[in-house]
Amino acid sequence: MTLVLVAAARNINIVTDATNRLGEDMNQLELKTKLNELDTKYSDLTSTVMIDKRQSRLKILDDKTLSPDFWSDQKKAQAVIREQNEIKDVIEKYFQIKNDMETLELTYELVASGEEIDLDEAEVLIPKIEQGIETLTIALLLDKPYDKLNAILEFHPGAGGTESQDWAQMLFRMYSRWAENNNYKLTVLDYQDGEEAGLKSATLLISGTNAYGYLKAESGVHRLVRISPFDASGRRHTSFASVSVVPEIDESIEVEVNEQDLKIDTYRSSGNGGQGVNTTDSAVRITHLPTKTVVTCQNERSQLQNRETALRVLKGKLYQLELEKKQQEIDQLSTTNVQNAFGSQIRSYVFHPYSMVKDHRTEAETSQVGKVMDGDLDIFIHAFLLQAKI
Repeated sequence: MTLVLVAAARNINIVTDATNRLGEDMNQLELKTKLNELDTKYSDLTSTVMIDKRQSRLKILDDKTLSPDFWSDQKKAQAVIREQNEIKDVIEKYFQIKNDMETLELTYELVASGEEIDLDEAEVLIPKIEQGIETLTIALLLDKPYDKLNAILEFHPGAGGTESQDWAQMLFRMYSRWAENNNYKLTVLDYQDGEEAGLKSATLLISGTNAYGYLKAESGVHRLVRISPFDASGRRHTSFASVSVVPEIDESIEVEVNEQDLKIDTYRSSGNGGQGVNTTDSAVRITHLPTKTVVTCQNERSQLQNRETALRVLKGKLYQLELEKKQQEIDQLSTTNVQNAFGSQIRSYVFHPYSMVKDHRTEAETSQVGKVMDGDLDIFIHAFLLQAKI
């Protein structure tokens, strides 16, 4: 009887050892598959980064900063520093990915040679590398002069009164959260409250490197389907709101505006502007007569400051119009002639009868509606930039 039990135990151990080896083989195979996938993406990234070329350019810029008269021209000096920092950022991120890839490759080699290796580190590295490659690839696509500029977003509700005004405010919050999540600075340039809820119109400045490059993908009409909180019968409503995105022009891009083409009006600011803001005619409205383009600003207490800000917004709009004339590949930047109604939307947000956000240009979609409304927009922004490559 004892011999039988020993033999049975021995057979169990043999089966257990075989099962463990099979599990190890499967982990090794999965690791190899992932490594092959990442190798392809990493090779594509390497060819795009052109690291030697960037390092050579950085050396030239470093030498310029050592010149005794480097700061004699402040604007040129700042442009050099800005380019220097951008190149350093790309190089740093690339070498971090390179180091992680080498660690992952070494892990696989040890596993393949029969070493007992804990794959927990590899499981952490794989998504980190994937995210790093995607983020850097997207950043490298933003190579147009205007991509690096700040972004000006305008929000306008479509037909539908309170329901669409509330939706416009929800979008305003969504992009504000996106900016906060990505460490961008927010400035409200103009905000007109809705009659009962939401907003009638709003203008938001999002400042930081590549703000416009990322957010240009968001220009268009956004559609909402939900059970309306303003409907006592609890019926489902469809609402529309438009988001227009233009770059804030800086000294690196010249846009000429003839003062004779401008109609400038001043009026008293409205809304929660704080002490003094609502007691003087500090708000400014500028109309560019040739194009009928209108911008408003009531953010500052000073009429002069509001005028300067409004002019920057106007220049951004006029620059966008010029881009649309000269470059067919960026004709999606404008929403000026897009009807703010059904059939023209770039994205749908469905809260009921199911949860889904879907981009109609790229087919990117997610059921995580709450995360999207809290500013998690990378799935849509990245998909658009990779598809359009603009």
